[in-house]
Amino acid sequence: MKGVILAAGYATRFLPASKTIPKEMFPLIDRPAIDYIVQEMVDSGITDILLVSSRRKKVLEDYFDREVELSSAFAESEQSEKLELIQPSPANIFTLRQQHMMGTGNALMLVEPFVKGEPFVVAYPDDIVFAKPPLCCQLIEAWEQTGNTILTVQSLPEDELSRYGVIDPEATGNPMKVRKMVEKPKPGTAPSSFATYGRYLYTPELFEALRATDHSHQHQGEFTQTEAINLLAQQGKVSAVEMVGERFDVGEPLGYLTSMLRMAMQRPELREALKEEMQNLLAQDSSASKSR
Repeated sequence: MKGVILAAGYATRFLPASKTIPKEMFPLIDRPAIDYIVQEMVDSGITDILLVSSRRKKVLEDYFDREVELSSAFAESEQSEKLELIQPSPANIFTLRQQHMMGTGNALMLVEPFVKGEPFVVAYPDDIVFAKPPLCCQLIEAWEQTGNTILTVQSLPEDELSRYGVIDPEATGNPMKVRKMVEKPKPGTAPSSFATYGRYLYTPELFEALRATDHSHQHQGEFTQTEAINLLAQQGKVSAVEMVGERFDVGEPLGYLTSMLRMAMQRPELREALKEEMQNLLAQDSSASKSR
């Protein structure tokens, strides 16, 4: 099975930094966000991975390329630990540029020649998940059970659902059959508490569904995949799996910052020093508040 990472967006929530630095390359301590996604796919047995990016994001290609100069310097100075850190991914990384920012549906249409009529996993770099088995592996297992397109869902509080696509499940279970998906429902109208997020496993039938629903986006200027998913759901060909693992939302500034802190707390060499620094900051904030 092949993997696709959609990374062509503008990342406007991180401007002005994202004007020149792709948010997928923002570091989470010492690794860029996209590296975690690639590793998840590799750990799930996916070794052919396509990055869909844009002309402003050549650094993504460079990151997964071999670093000849540094490798030579570390080898000559016998710095084996540093040499290991910069070794290329064992995956076969391919790149494709989305020439026009016309939405996720357009990006997915571009990958059809790459997947060659086979099911494929799609990831958004906004969501990093630590899980055993890896999240992509959970999707593959659900597809093996159902043969359907698989959505990843997580049960969220009602006041958070309007930020996501929310499924209307036929019944509970894992995986569960999906009647439809409602994109960013208004408060109080969500069909369930199960919100979709950045992992999907699509069957090749997605492409015909995308072509069949393309006309419905003409007035919007952006082509999403929601209508295509709902068309497949009407045919009984969409299921959802409730994620098992720890999710880090790095797609907006507060989520990025809290994810960084949560990841740091899981690193033994950082944990105690970080706790002490946070306690100092909270004490300073408390003192400043009392003096106002």
